Amino acid sequence: MQLEQKNVLLGISGGIAAYKTPDLVRKIKAQGANVRVMLTESASHFVSTLALQAVSGEKVSTHLLDEDAELGMGHIELARWADIFLVAPATANTIAKLTHGIADDLLTTLALATTAPLLVAPAMNQQMWAAKATVDNIATLTDRGAVMLGPAAGEQACGDVGYGRMLEPEEIVAALDSFASINMADTQTIMGEENANKFFSGMNIMITAGPTREAIDPVRYISNHSSGKMGYAIAYAASQLGAKVTLVSGPVNIPPPEQVEVESVVSAQEMYDAVMGDIASQDIFIACAAVADYRVDNASDQKMKKNKDQGLTLSFTQNPDILKSVAALENAPFTVGFAAETQDVVQYAKSKLERKKLNMIAANDVSKPGLGFNSDKNALIVITPNTKFDLVQASKDSLALSLLKLVEQEYKATQKSR
Repeated sequence: MQLEQKNVLLGISGGIAAYKTPDLVRKIKAQGANVRVMLTESASHFVSTLALQAVSGEKVSTHLLDEDAELGMGHIELARWADIFLVAPATANTIAKLTHGIADDLLTTLALATTAPLLVAPAMNQQMWAAKATVDNIATLTDRGAVMLGPAAGEQACGDVGYGRMLEPEEIVAALDSFASINMADTQTIMGEENANKFFSGMNIMITAGPTREAIDPVRYISNHSSGKMGYAIAYAASQLGAKVTLVSGPVNIPPPEQVEVESVVSAQEMYDAVMGDIASQDIFIACAAVADYRVDNASDQKMKKNKDQGLTLSFTQNPDILKSVAALENAPFTVGFAAETQDVVQYAKSKLERKKLNMIAANDVSKPGLGFNSDKNALIVITPNTKFDLVQASKDSLALSLLKLVEQEYKATQKSR
């Protein structure tokens, strides 16, 4: 249990979902963590301090100035005690305060006083969640390093249906456990210190990124919405962690990462040729590119002219499967796939992992607004043959580090088993 003996400070703001927090506290403690709780004044209308004290075994804090604390500064004591600061539920009002540094109660003051990572479980009406002010506030918080846990979609207390429901307690605990296992070592320190432990030192890692373009004629093509941002973030992070990185990139509009060898390609066939031409020297292969499954059969050498009296019919043929081909090699590198899905994400990702005989797959739901293609943020479900990790919504730079930490762990495990 990754939360064993971790100090989790839970801040509860005034949403109807607060009634779930005694169960949340109980489930966090069941993972071996220490839990202290604070309530805002409005939260006390939805859940009692007595119930929370009973399940936490600790005094519940409600006021900024605590007469029982040394010099009345209980907030400083709590700020120093916390390893993780979790706000659940986090109302739109609380999120706005956290964003703008307003410290007018115990919860918001602690957010400024603590150095613990901030995890936020939003809970609000679906229209409040979609409001531009909230969208901008969430973007600002995540850019500063806060981690969003949810929200989920479904029927809400007001009768509306949509995103805004707080995650269920067991989902929040799973996310906390995943966060603790990956992030408590402080990946920012790994990236920032000159003498940091570069755990990919001396290793070769090949990464594919971006879309491919399949020509219809010299001026038209078929492609997809991939921006290449996730693959480029992984390539940069891997290079900072000591790897010699080869980035095979489709057409993108972002600059190449420093200290990374970039091979630019256009079509799926070109990407296949580039990968297979150098794969024998690679220790790890991460297939982040959105490769076209099909190409136009007999693409025209000249620009096709419109015939106003006729439609246009194109026939297609399958492109080579880069990921499957690499994983099938006799001395295959540790192989990581990506799966961008719009439904049944875990089911499809597991099927792809098994069908292509991969070591790991990172799946994301590109139907969720603000995540995936062309966004600076993402959330991943990372699956191996024996485990599953939820990497909650964060910047792609942050996710790249979290993913690579998992790759390192699983790679070492496979080497030991050989």
